[in-house]
Amino acid sequence: MKTAAFFFLTMLLITGPAPLRAKTPFSNNELRLFTADNPLYQYVGRIDFSNKKLPRYWSPGVYITAKFKGSECDLLVNDQELWGKNHNYIEIRIDDQQPFKIQTTQKENVIRIAAGLSAGEHVVVICKNTESNIGYLEFVGLRCEKLLPLPPKPVRKIECFGNSITCGTGADQTDIPCGKGVWQDQHNAYLSYGPLVARSLHAQWVLSAVSGIGLMHSCCNLDVVMPQVYDKIEMRGDSIPWNFNNYRPDVVTVCLGQNDGVQDSTVFCNTYIHFIKALRGHYPRAQIILLTSPMGDATLTAVLKRYLTGIKNEVRKKDKKVDAYFYSKQYAHGCDYHPDLQEHRQIAFELGTFIKKKMKW
Repeated sequence: MKTAAFFFLTMLLITGPAPLRAKTPFSNNELRLFTADNPLYQYVGRIDFSNKKLPRYWSPGVYITAKFKGSECDLLVNDQELWGKNHNYIEIRIDDQQPFKIQTTQKENVIRIAAGLSAGEHVVVICKNTESNIGYLEFVGLRCEKLLPLPPKPVRKIECFGNSITCGTGADQTDIPCGKGVWQDQHNAYLSYGPLVARSLHAQWVLSAVSGIGLMHSCCNLDVVMPQVYDKIEMRGDSIPWNFNNYRPDVVTVCLGQNDGVQDSTVFCNTYIHFIKALRGHYPRAQIILLTSPMGDATLTAVLKRYLTGIKNEVRKKDKKVDAYFYSKQYAHGCDYHPDLQEHRQIAFELGTFIKKKMKW
């Protein structure tokens, strides 16, 4: 407890109140830069490795794990600075400590993410909290005393297709309340339901999600729909093909329909069935789970229950590894009626219980 208390006190003295902002760390000649192409890093998510020294990623929930030795560690990361003003949030978790948020402040950032730790070995997880709409991040590397080998990644894998709910939009009011700051201030993919479920089941996670996206109709002037971009790395911009061989999930969840609203049943159901078949073409063994919208009102939820029941029954005539789960209630206490952090935990408990039983995990 003394080590943990000293760590957080040191972080506060160095950086000021949370969220931690980008800051050039104190000079330390003992720290070495370990660039992003070092094989000791573990990457999970839709990442463009065209430049192995600057892997680039847009999607929420993309995460990098590393094990380092020493009491200090700096994160070097580049931000697209989309529109010349957007800055991404990143969640940092060191060992079993409480995770904390940092934010970039410029294109090239050097951020002290650990100080005052014990001199031994530590594991850090670096997760993109904000979504594609906020711009990409490029991981440059870590500066620390020594980088060490990690144990293998968890064998189980989950992928979550969805919209802003799956992104963790509007969930985190810890530092900035709804209606204050800018849109991404309340984003927190790391604490959204998908990663929460995955961690509770000792699984990897990938969030293939874009705010506003629909199955056949997107909201908010978004010019793409999920069947159009599900096979891309940069889903918001519909660019850079994704190699599905890079990540083979055991479980795929699909949480779409909130932005579609009530649509013609035949068109919606046929579109959904075609999308399931497309997913099955890439994931022949995965369990696919169709979800109602956690923030759906009574009208939309009733419609989605009917549609998903019909879709499931039709698809299961040939594909038994498709199921559906209907959330028990509406979760809408975050910003713009999205689930908040507490509700994401409740959503994760519901869904995680269903997956655990279904998969016998």
